[in-house]
Amino acid sequence: MTTLPTTMRHVAMREPGPPDVLGMAEGPVPQPGAGDVLIRVRYAGVNRPDCIQRLGNYPPPPGASPIIGLEVAGTVAAIGANVATWRVGDEVCALTPGGGYAEYCVAPAGHCLPPPKGLSLLEAASLPENAFTVWHNVFERGKLAAGETILIHGGTSGIGYTAIQYAKAFGAKVITTVGNDDKAAFCRGIGADHAINYRTGDFVAEVATITGKRGVELVLDMVGGDYIAKNLRCLAIEGRLAIIAFLHGSKAEVDWMPIMLKRLTVTGSTMRASPAERKVGIANALRERVWPLYETGRAKAVIHRVFPLAEAAAAHALMESSQHVGKIMLDLG
Repeated sequence: MTTLPTTMRHVAMREPGPPDVLGMAEGPVPQPGAGDVLIRVRYAGVNRPDCIQRLGNYPPPPGASPIIGLEVAGTVAAIGANVATWRVGDEVCALTPGGGYAEYCVAPAGHCLPPPKGLSLLEAASLPENAFTVWHNVFERGKLAAGETILIHGGTSGIGYTAIQYAKAFGAKVITTVGNDDKAAFCRGIGADHAINYRTGDFVAEVATITGKRGVELVLDMVGGDYIAKNLRCLAIEGRLAIIAFLHGSKAEVDWMPIMLKRLTVTGSTMRASPAERKVGIANALRERVWPLYETGRAKAVIHRVFPLAEAAAAHALMESSQHVGKIMLDLG
């Protein structure tokens, strides 16, 4: 067995603030606890929650690494007690509670998955955060069924393009919102039935037209703010609103009467704070129901740009510009 180093490179932030507070540092290699694996990280995904943590507004849960980073892919470097599902040397991709922007990262064994057959480690590293979040909120909480219609905001984000592909694969009709015509074309290219440019059109009115004023069965929203009331107007009788983020803020003036009149359900979740056993269940569902989509070409990973680990600040700046289409990744070489 290869002897592990005692120190590793990782991204650290000097203080909460803009992207340039991020820089390289050296620290101890973490040790896997019971039920954990230690991963030698090859690639790490960059996600909106990472930027929120950098701003000081998304602290890691108790016991998690303070290092930013929620998804990785690499090889198992060591295993903790009571781990029988993985062996040293196995390739894995993993949802992590933190610590991804580092050469070594600890993750619960049950939150790790083999890369889908045919996908590279880079592509596999781009999957966990989006796949776990979409599966739980669209299919478990949102209860999307074949034949229903879903409205997905931010169709070119990692969450957005993932949700479009999964919804279509399981028989739903997809409407999405985007910020320009090029992004609309991308979304239609990966399966969206309709892509609405919210800068030039009223998505509430367009949803009404598309659905014959019936509305959609499910809205997946990461915008919040003034979108909350608009989302309720878009929902059909017995519709569901699943909220996963608040890019426009978590406060809004909302008339809640439609919830009663249309018998609506409003739900939401944060994946990082979800119980560990729930995430094990999601991982099992992904392996059984979703990984075959990638292995047969019915879903694909979309990589926008890959940055070296030392350029994490530039990766965050790109994320916050919203100019990307697909995933932003870090390469640990």
